[in-house]
Amino acid sequence: MAGRPGPLPPRIEPQAGSTWSTPPSGGTDPARPVPAPRAEWPVPPNTGQWGPAPTPFGGAGHHGPGAPTAAPGPAAYPPAAPGFPGVAGYPQPGYPQPDPASAVPSTTAGYPGGPAHWPASPPADRPTRRRWPAVLATVAVVVLAAVAGLQAYQLDRLGDRLADTDSRLAQAQDGDLARLDSLDKRAETLEKQAGAAFNPEAVASAVLPSVFRVRAGEFTGTAFAVGKPASGGGTNLFTNFHVVEAVWDGGGREVFLERSSQRFPATIVKVDKTNDVAHLRASGKFSGLVTAPAAAKSGQQIVVVGAPLGLEDSVTTGVVSALRPAQGGSGPAIQFDAPINPGNSGGPVINGSKEVVGIATAKARNAEGIGLAVPIKVACDGFKIC
Repeated sequence: MAGRPGPLPPRIEPQAGSTWSTPPSGGTDPARPVPAPRAEWPVPPNTGQWGPAPTPFGGAGHHGPGAPTAAPGPAAYPPAAPGFPGVAGYPQPGYPQPDPASAVPSTTAGYPGGPAHWPASPPADRPTRRRWPAVLATVAVVVLAAVAGLQAYQLDRLGDRLADTDSRLAQAQDGDLARLDSLDKRAETLEKQAGAAFNPEAVASAVLPSVFRVRAGEFTGTAFAVGKPASGGGTNLFTNFHVVEAVWDGGGREVFLERSSQRFPATIVKVDKTNDVAHLRASGKFSGLVTAPAAAKSGQQIVVVGAPLGLEDSVTTGVVSALRPAQGGSGPAIQFDAPINPGNSGGPVINGSKEVVGIATAKARNAEGIGLAVPIKVACDGFKIC
């Protein structure tokens, strides 16, 4: 029958002269000997758990305590069938199985005092160790380290290239600076040479605004502004004494400056008859010419500006022929070969640096290319207006 329990487990028969180990409350004297089974008692066949099996422990067919029983034989109690409930290790179909975690030690069923044992349980499955994440992390670290090393190497090479580029750039800049310095020096040299080169056009353009035609009575000549403005305002001018001599000797002091159809009044302030120089002062303000700090030299190129025969703003060129010392009561003179005519008297003699070196005063009669000028130093020292 399904789910029917099997036969009882085999019994353990006490040995002769032994005692049962039962609690005192069971009503049995522990010191009382257990009688041995009698041979004359017949042993009924074992009919299973549900049949009347005689047993000395009060089962079916029990005759009371102390009743005689037949000696057990090999066939009296067959071994328990496998799967008997209550025996550890033998599960029975249809019965609830014990929980190994809550199992308690038990003795072998039907064997009082037998050795205790724990029910066997299957070994717990150990968790499988996952190694792939660690391997992947290690590989990632190695790759990152390699990338970092490569980048560091590239940065180092880039730094070396930048340093080399900076060095080359610095060398190029030094070379450029050297070339620029050389060019500056050459430019200065060329400027000096250009300045030293004689340019009558440039000289005339710078000088003409400061040169005037002088009308003194019936005579005409030339005058030019010089030096700084006068202390009381206006402009200081130089001309020859013989140009204003008639007015001066007649007691007059007023003359007129003419330029480009304009007329400006001027006054004779002081004269030097010996050196043929007169000092004029105009109320208007005009640019004064700069006087040369050194005396003229033979061979020096010059420009003479004046109004020959009344023709204002006339320009002639030439060279200094010689320096003549004072003779016959007249002062020293500069001889030059630039053409001059009546009306040039009192006009400035200019060097290539646009500086006044003398005042044109006369020309030799019956000769060509011999003109004379009063050194500007003589005029400046005599009138103190330069």
